[in-house]
Amino acid sequence: MSSPVNRVENYTTTCLVLGLVNLLWIFAAIWALFGFVWVLFTGWVLNLGITRLARR
Repeated sequence: MSSPVNRVENYTTTCLVLGLVNLLWIFAAIWALFGFVWVLFTGWVLNLGITRLARR
């Protein structure tokens, strides 16, 4: 139990890429169901939320 702790792999890039993939398929589903205007609106709302989080 007293062995040294090994470094872990950095999964930051993997997480960001998979987040982008998820965002793209969600936008594609919204576009298919409701239209491009809803995709723009959803992107705008997400941008507002991210901006509010950045101000904190």
